[in-house]
Amino acid sequence: QVQVLESGGGLVQAGGSMRLSCTVSGGSFTSITVAWFRQAPGKEREFVAGISWFPGRHAHGDSVMGRVTISRDNAKNAVFLQMKSLNIEDTAVYYCAATEIVAVHQTTDRYPYWGQGTQVTVSS
Repeated sequence: QVQVLESGGGLVQAGGSMRLSCTVSGGSFTSITVAWFRQAPGKEREFVAGISWFPGRHAHGDSVMGRVTISRDNAKNAVFLQMKSLNIEDTAVYYCAATEIVAVHQTTDRYPYWGQGTQVTVSS
């Protein structure tokens, strides 16, 4: 059973940076594609970024393009989301999701494994 766990959320001032971590256990991490989604109150869950187990394959959502970097450390079974130039619109619960599919899909239905989410709040 694949389990996903996020960490690193919290409160940050506008213009600041934050790093989120996601660890995946219970599966073969080197065959796992991992993505970050976020959901603000009253809004649908939105794709932020994803990274495939296949080297060089990653994607970013339009709303965060140029402000986030996604990376993975296979030795630690972990994926990291580095965010910068945060603004109030980035406030949301951030979810980590995993799948064995090699492509980085931007829809939630392609990810069967989800974490509980971590709150990111950007203050003005």
